[in-house]
Order: sequence, then C-alpha cells, then structure tokens
Amino acid sequence: MIRILLADDQALVRAGFRALLEAEADIEVVGEAADGEEAVRMATAMTPDIVLMDIRMPVCDGLEATRRIVADERLTQTRIIILTTFDLDEYVFEALRVGASGFLVKDTEPIDLLRGVRAVAQGDALLSPSVTRRLIAQFASRLKKTSAPVLEVLTDREREVMALVGAGLSNDEIAERLVVSPTTAKTHVSRAMIKLGARDRAQMVVFAYESGLVQPGRLD
Repeated sequence: MIRILLADDQALVRAGFRALLEAEADIEVVGEAADGEEAVRMATAMTPDIVLMDIRMPVCDGLEATRRIVADERLTQTRIIILTTFDLDEYVFEALRVGASGFLVKDTEPIDLLRGVRAVAQGDALLSPSVTRRLIAQFASRLKKTSAPVLEVLTDREREVMALVGAGLSNDEIAERLVVSPTTAKTHVSRAMIKLGARDRAQMVVFAYESGLVQPGRLD
C-alpha cells in the first residue's frame, strides 16, 4: 500500500486528489495539510511514503517544508512530489536541489498522476525528460559550479552515465546510447548515485549541472 500525505492550501484541490488516489486499491491517503508547517508535522507523525507538496502555501511554503522533511533522518524513506501550476517554476528547481523526487503540474492527466506516484514509490524520479531539460536550462545558468573533486569519486563510465541522466535520458535510453543492457545502465546509475550521496535520480540531475558536467544549452 502506498501511503500519501496531501499538502495544499486549497481544500478543493486536496479533495480532488484524494478522490482520485483513494479510488486505487494500492493507494491510501493518510492525511491532508493546509500549509507547509502542518505538512512537516504530519509527515513526522505519519511517515508517509509520498508527500504531494504544493509550492505556494501560507505559514511555511512547500520549498521550506521539503527542506525540513528531507533533512529529517526519521523520514529518509519519504519521497516528495512537488505540485505546481507552472512547469517552469523556479521554486520547483530549488525543490529538486534540496531533495524532492520530482514534480507534477496540477493539470496533469489522472493516469499520469497515478503512474508518477507509483514510479516514485518504487524509487524512481518523476522527471519528464523534455520538461526537465527546459527547467534545468532555465535556471542552471545561475548555479555556482562545485569543484571538480566531486566527480573524482566516479569512474569515466559513471561520469558518462551521469551526464546522460542530466540530459534527461531514461535507463533504457542510456543503455541504447552506450550499447549496454538496461540492467548494466541501471547499475552504473545506482553506483554513481551512491558515490555522490544523491537521494534519488532527480538530485543526480541537479548534481550533473552543479558540477559543470552538463551545460545548459547542450542537452542532447
């Protein structure tokens, strides 16, 4: 059972998501929060699998709430999906930097929402390649590049794989590009994530840009 906490300041939005999610046999909505402060408090008490987190909320916004949840050692298994009205929202990028596992625009088709929730619950990142490329390109130029030693822990192959992850490629696409099996590609991605201390694939994408391994405007 996938346990979900809804965090949005609009009751009607929460009700819509709840109705959609609870119609599924493998999903349970364990709580609703109307602001970020309440979201953090409820996440700590309930340890949900996923928090569907709105960005723009009163008292404490979704970005700060995401920071607090990701930093809490008791919530290492809780994943956050950011909800936003605009796919090119700077706050979304910041949320990915601090550890959110992906994002959805609020007008996402129901089937895509359910697919995304299940993907994140299984440990994947919820990043549409095309949207990821636009989002990162929009804001990555503002990043302060980290020093090269961050990448020194990676093998040449792992750096290559990390660059492809940063470009938004899936494991299957990486396997095709490198002429290896999908299992091998997944292994390289997993090893790179472990070495970098990346919470998930979404954070690895951000690391690829912060390190300078991938440059905005050179995404293919």
